[in-house]
Amino acid sequence: MNIISVVPSLTELLFDLDLENEIIGITRFCIHPRNKVKSFTKVGGTKTLKLDRIDALAPDIIIANKEENCQSDIEYLQKKHHVLLTDIYTLSEALTSIMDIGNATNRAEQAELLVHNISKQFDTITPIKKNEKKVAYLIWDNPVMTAGHHTFIHDILHKLGFENVHTDIKTRYPQITDPELQKMQPDFLFLSSEPYPFREKHLKDFHSRFPSTRIILVDGEMFSWYGSRLLLAPKYFNQLIKELN
Repeated sequence: MNIISVVPSLTELLFDLDLENEIIGITRFCIHPRNKVKSFTKVGGTKTLKLDRIDALAPDIIIANKEENCQSDIEYLQKKHHVLLTDIYTLSEALTSIMDIGNATNRAEQAELLVHNISKQFDTITPIKKNEKKVAYLIWDNPVMTAGHHTFIHDILHKLGFENVHTDIKTRYPQITDPELQKMQPDFLFLSSEPYPFREKHLKDFHSRFPSTRIILVDGEMFSWYGSRLLLAPKYFNQLIKELN
């Protein structure tokens, strides 16, 4: 079976399902596992796929995602190839998609074990206990954008015991001004490492803009990757919650 993955977190999943020899193409944003992905054929970015290159590779199956890939690209590929299109907004849906991919690639047994182990690890999470639980999860700067309702990040925040200040906003990734965010009075601002690469240098700026809010750098892969990286996430979340408590 020849497989192309155009979703970074699901590319990592394919490797963890022992499908390395079946993978024939990945995106330039597929960075895990770091010691292996460099040698694989790149088929563009997640939203800038090189469709002619994908056609030339003649895959048996393409692993894609409704949010991460462009609708026009997926519709084009669906006319020519078998596309397994995932649609993931919750942890439950992520586990279902892992099983779907396992079944589609003859790795059902490995996928079932992985889902079991992820579920077991998430059962170890102790939600935050503090009264201060309101959080704004920032994914972009200039303009400031946050993770809103009906996102995978929102579901993870909820499972950790946090209250997303953008629960009532219908836009999934809304732009927001400083005055609007200050009015919501979040206890925490989480600056994610992706897609915008927030780093230590950004902390001072946000501290000056939101002096009464705790500003925390967080690992975006742990909050937003819904493949096999979920196996590592609970340990990270427990440590984060311990530090915040």
